[in-house]
Amino acid sequence: MAEVADAQDQARRLGRVIRDARLRQKRSQAQVAAALGYHQAKVSRLENGRGTEDIRVLRDVARVLDIPLHELGLAASPVPHTADPKKEDMHRRTFLAASVASLALPPASSPAAHQDLVQALLPATPLAPTADKVSARELGERVAAARRLFCTCDYAELGRALPPLIADLRRAAADSSHTSPVVGLLATVYQTSASLLLKLSDVGHAWMAVGRAMAEAERCGDPVVLASSVRVHAHVLARDNHTSQAVTLVRHTAEQLTGAYDRRSPHYLSALGLMLLRGVTAASNAGDRAATQDFLREAADVARYVSLDRPEAWANFSPTNVELHAVSAAVALGDAGIALETARPLMRRSIPVPERRAALWIEAGRAYSQQGRLADGYRALRVAESCAAQDIRRPAVRELVADMAARDRRRAVPELHHFCRQLGVPA
Repeated sequence: MAEVADAQDQARRLGRVIRDARLRQKRSQAQVAAALGYHQAKVSRLENGRGTEDIRVLRDVARVLDIPLHELGLAASPVPHTADPKKEDMHRRTFLAASVASLALPPASSPAAHQDLVQALLPATPLAPTADKVSARELGERVAAARRLFCTCDYAELGRALPPLIADLRRAAADSSHTSPVVGLLATVYQTSASLLLKLSDVGHAWMAVGRAMAEAERCGDPVVLASSVRVHAHVLARDNHTSQAVTLVRHTAEQLTGAYDRRSPHYLSALGLMLLRGVTAASNAGDRAATQDFLREAADVARYVSLDRPEAWANFSPTNVELHAVSAAVALGDAGIALETARPLMRRSIPVPERRAALWIEAGRAYSQQGRLADGYRALRVAESCAAQDIRRPAVRELVADMAARDRRRAVPELHHFCRQLGVPA
């Protein structure tokens, strides 16, 4: 509980930093909200330590109020210090302890499937063997089916499918050698679990899942599995406001895996390309334009040799996916015009993976919102809903809809307010 209290103290500290910066500039909450494109209530919540986990919002606040990024935890402190191995080790342990502490607190109103998944991820005694052993082929088919559920945004069914699949894979991996493909399948399922938990904004339990994914990836020794696990690890780091560490992790791993693309397998290239795109997301969330472009260029180079637009086992990588991440990066960097210009050709293109189609229209909605074009933003989100209904009900998207509705004070877009009520979020 002490770690949870520390997290709350950190949120309140960030709120005080934002409030002090606003007062120094002698600006009201309403004035800052107008500059940000949010409702005044959003600024009030931030100053009270609520909503400070959203990296994009914090970066916008830092820009509008001229707050150094390190003061909001978005960059390392510029103050030099002498490296102390003992202190570094203590910091690492504190970081891990805080992650573990959050595991004991499932999100409010957590569905039964979510709780079952969390239970399946917890440390447990070895599972008792069953009379009927499941073949590696059958397990592989079930893993591919789970990946399809994720890419088609059927998160409810995925949450039900993962716990028994984890149990069966753990039994099979316990009976096999360390180099067995079953270990790689188990790593993939842990990766999928982490991605699902991030969709549900459950970063604490995502840490546990990604820790297991990395352990199984190292045990497996397959560079494809390793790249996929690093990709998800970087995603969790970025979502937990450790964007610079996420960029470093992707860059370090990519240095070992890039090159000789014409002699690599499609799955190798797909896993590498997706990892590089996670670097794009982390770098753009950190406001690092140079690193964002470096990762985009390298990913585009990989995409010259592979195009796998199928909703299965991390294989949804292609030139289209690179362009989609260019849209997302432009939105994250506050370049709404560039984002929409990049998105328009994609809106007319066939994108087979529903999760990617929905992501395009959600990012377009964010870009329209940044420009104050709330009606266009609303229409983009409804298109996203038609692509993947469950994806639009994620906490991050619901927050976007609520902010857009709150800014429409004259109710010029009544459909937006109806949509807000439909999603069950207050404006």
